[in-house]
Amino acid sequence: MNPVATRLASRVSFEKTLASAKRTMLLSEIVRLAVDSFRTSKVRFMLTALGMVIGSASLILVVTIGLTGKQYILNLLQSIGTNMVYIEYSGGGTGTINNFQNDYLTREDERAVDEQVPAIMYSSPMLEMHDRISINGQEKQLLVLGVSPQYRQVRNLKVLSGRFFDDQDEITHEKVAVVTQVFAQEMFGSQDAAINQSFSLSGIPFTIVGTFKESVDTFGQSEIADQTILIPYSVARYFTGTDNVKQIFFTIRDKTDVEEAAKQIVQVVSSRHQKNSVYKASTLTALLTTAASIANALTVVLSLITAVTLAVGGVGIMNIMLATVRSRIREIGIRKALGATAREIKLQFLIEAVFISLAGGVVGTILGLAFPISARLFTDYRIPISIWSVIIALATSTLVGIVFGTLPANRAAQLDPVESLKYE
Repeated sequence: MNPVATRLASRVSFEKTLASAKRTMLLSEIVRLAVDSFRTSKVRFMLTALGMVIGSASLILVVTIGLTGKQYILNLLQSIGTNMVYIEYSGGGTGTINNFQNDYLTREDERAVDEQVPAIMYSSPMLEMHDRISINGQEKQLLVLGVSPQYRQVRNLKVLSGRFFDDQDEITHEKVAVVTQVFAQEMFGSQDAAINQSFSLSGIPFTIVGTFKESVDTFGQSEIADQTILIPYSVARYFTGTDNVKQIFFTIRDKTDVEEAAKQIVQVVSSRHQKNSVYKASTLTALLTTAASIANALTVVLSLITAVTLAVGGVGIMNIMLATVRSRIREIGIRKALGATAREIKLQFLIEAVFISLAGGVVGTILGLAFPISARLFTDYRIPISIWSVIIALATSTLVGIVFGTLPANRAAQLDPVESLKYE
């Protein structure tokens, strides 16, 4: 290589290294000046950063509350049975206009699905009857459901007193029943008092062996009403004289298989009936997705509202920095007289604004995280913590410092050194 070219390359490299060193020294000097400025005005610095502390803490707490609410709602819905699939007859059938026959589901459909869909864990048919019962000398119109013992697991029911009827009761056609908590308290005064009490259904005596309630109050939106009695399906079918059922409930082993299992259930059932019969399988997957989306949207909206607090804190930083520039005009003039450029002056005041904003953001983040972390350490509640809320809070604090610190920094950089030195 040409010696001249080598020397030129070495000189260029040396100049780049020297320039980089100067920039590093300049930045460290500016940071040192900013720190010295904060030390001389501690109270002003803390009051200026207070707005960012409140804003950052509010942002993290709002996100934490939003995530906690979302988790609570999803847990409630999951208590109903997120792995549950239920199928029902939607229409279609065979026959003439004057002799049309509906193609209802049967108990054999349930057994066929249990055999052909490996993802099934529990299943139960449901036969619905609206009948009058005789109890304590009174007649009462009630909803009576004929179900299998596995209905308890499928619907995640809570037995409050007594027991739920079992497979032996189903096989031997025992005339036993479980009633809702509301019915037991209304008719007998308490849940325990209802156990072993009797009532008559179409003249046939039944014995109450237990009381129950849903894991989550569905407010009458499920097949279970406040005044509901459950009896074994094998007994209920004798009142209707048919094997037809209204719905069949299934529990899937893994929630990731729910949608696929629902399709397989429809295929199995449809293959056993007329081609023009329609059967619909429903799950809670869509409801869970919708609930999660609503909770996320609400959290975003509340976070945007909280961002207003950060903006207010930014305005406070700008006002204080403008006042700072005015009080340090003579200092700026001296620095310019000693060779400081407008860019260096601008960078100095911009870094001071960012420091104030970021310091407030860090303190606010710590305060915001203190509540959920304390709850995790000292209680059994696992309050969710979003790392993204921390990142957003710190990033927003930095951005606020840059945005609202630019105007004071530009004003300081544009001051005339001669006029600044004359300023008293």
